[in-house]
Amino acid sequence: MNSKVALVTGASSGIGAATARKLQGLGYTVYAAARRIDRMRDLADAGINVLALDVTDDASMQAGIEKIISMSGCIDVLVNNAGYGSYGSVEDVSLEEARAQFEVNVFGAVRLIQLALPHMRRNRAGTIVNITSMGGKIHTPLGAWYHGTKFALEAISDCLRMEVQPFGIEVVVIEPGGIKTEWAGIAAHKLREVSGNGAYASQARPMAESMVGEASRKRQSPPELIAETIGKAVKANRPKTRYAVGFGAKPMIFMRGLLSDRAFDRFMRMATGISGKAA
Repeated sequence: MNSKVALVTGASSGIGAATARKLQGLGYTVYAAARRIDRMRDLADAGINVLALDVTDDASMQAGIEKIISMSGCIDVLVNNAGYGSYGSVEDVSLEEARAQFEVNVFGAVRLIQLALPHMRRNRAGTIVNITSMGGKIHTPLGAWYHGTKFALEAISDCLRMEVQPFGIEVVVIEPGGIKTEWAGIAAHKLREVSGNGAYASQARPMAESMVGEASRKRQSPPELIAETIGKAVKANRPKTRYAVGFGAKPMIFMRGLLSDRAFDRFMRMATGISGKAA
């Protein structure tokens, strides 16, 4: 009996790499995708198929799906993990950068869904796993564009779930909290670069420190925790529609539902060390 086939994007490190290994361990034929194959040598050495795929390039995505179908005949699981965080004030972040973040975090994921769905519908089965974030349910200072992408992917996932249910296809949302990956460092670097000077500097500096400071790093969960959750979801006969997992995810989402908008604003300022007054 042929093993099921999974495609995992953003697999060069962190959650994506851990997920590729987990699904392989569960017996899946795994295609680990990222822009740079050289960063996935350890996965290739472990017997995982590595695939050069750029989620901002339509031709690259089409070629990737076609290669999987030609080699394995189907796609049973799509894990949309590719994404990044670009922080900075709404006033400071260029629209070019804002569009770039939506291209990676939203449109790339949706395009792969469009390309995979015909094959899943043909088999009357499949699971689409969209990695959003607790940031798809809450807001943090200076993260408007990042949160916008994650809120968008949450909404798209809900609509998609209803659309594909008649075809036997599941849609699962994973909402990680603080995870030990490259994400925080990249987001903090961009925040300092964009808003570290000027009108928003008094907010940007403590916010960046809260992302990468020692206290934060100590509390972050390992990416393998998310991979384990994805493994449970894809193997379940009836998976949950959402899994909030990792440091702070469930408490933060709970607090957002409990507090009023302004009360949550005050809570986030206190948590990140940001003053409520302009410098």
